[in-house]
Amino acid sequence: MAHLEPRGDVTVTERERENIASVPACYSLIPILVSGEVFGMHTEMSINLFDKEQAEEDLHLLMTETRNLVAPLLRSVSVCTRVEEAFRQAHVIIILDDSADREVYTLEGCIRSRLPLCRLFGHLIEKNAHDSVRVIVGGKTFVNLKTVLLMRYAPNVAHNIIAVALGVEGQAKAMLARKLKTAPSSIKNVIVWGNISGNNYIDLRKARVYRCESAIWGPPNYSRPVLSLIFDREWVNGQFVATLKKLTETGKQFGSILAAHSIATTLKYWYQGSPPGEIVSLGVLSEGQFGIPGGIVFSMPVKFENGTWVVLTDLKDIEISNQMMTRMTSDLIQEKLVALGDLISFQPYQSGTDLDERDEKTTLPTTYTNQENQRVSDDSEGKTMEEQ
Repeated sequence: MAHLEPRGDVTVTERERENIASVPACYSLIPILVSGEVFGMHTEMSINLFDKEQAEEDLHLLMTETRNLVAPLLRSVSVCTRVEEAFRQAHVIIILDDSADREVYTLEGCIRSRLPLCRLFGHLIEKNAHDSVRVIVGGKTFVNLKTVLLMRYAPNVAHNIIAVALGVEGQAKAMLARKLKTAPSSIKNVIVWGNISGNNYIDLRKARVYRCESAIWGPPNYSRPVLSLIFDREWVNGQFVATLKKLTETGKQFGSILAAHSIATTLKYWYQGSPPGEIVSLGVLSEGQFGIPGGIVFSMPVKFENGTWVVLTDLKDIEISNQMMTRMTSDLIQEKLVALGDLISFQPYQSGTDLDERDEKTTLPTTYTNQENQRVSDDSEGKTMEEQ
């Protein structure tokens, strides 16, 4: 329960309550949360571990391990398996990967199985959570769908429900860094568009690399367009796209460490602001920005400031073709309709020009960057995203 609690004469600590489930990512996430990195070094917190009754033994083991951390910022940790008590006065709720209560054998059944839990959680959030609650949805299956369903059933806090896209962004940065023989942290401004756990588009048109060994060196804030340094266009258009697509579809290499770090970093930005000038990918409810149909959760470029996020609609030269937009939105729209019972069968988006669209998906930014590269010698680099 958040309140301001004076300590001594000058110290003020704010106490937060978290609600998270008993999945492997918790073991990587909790140490980050209690370290002070996310909410600040003067923010104490209480953590409430919530899951179904069958997981109670695992929850108690996790609670014991968390207490054994003896973390200075951890006020208390508790276990909850009673549904009616879930999210009581929570200021932050972290939704991790879920599992269906029954076996499903069709894609439509799998989609519909998400509805009951999201409807229940939505009602509980509305009833029990603090008015200023922030809800963050992670995982590697149906992330956009779960987020939009939570928004539907928790309408009063829908503006504070977001989906984590930094895991996909991190995978893309790591691949680019290996190609450029640099550190993944040197890659900035990769944009993830669309379905975080499905049909998305990794946009490199704004991506830049810092501290990269090359013939041109500069100060620490000096950067160059990523695509100006990758001369193997076949790799960009082929292996890069195919590998990321496979990782998204299978969930491979998206383990507990990456999931925890992505959630913690997104929360940190939400509370403390994202680095100035950097683009962050985030799943939010579309209001028609960039020509995206409204009413679906869609990953798009944002920045965090003053405790909230702002969609970067003023970015230049990031138009998305109609074909690409249809490819990304079709599945998301159908998932929502199937989950709500308004559509019987799900038809994955297919096109007779599928291969051409795949090439377009990657060569579109390459074409733009080639034009930008012609100006790079006259560019002072180190631009902020507003200047781009």
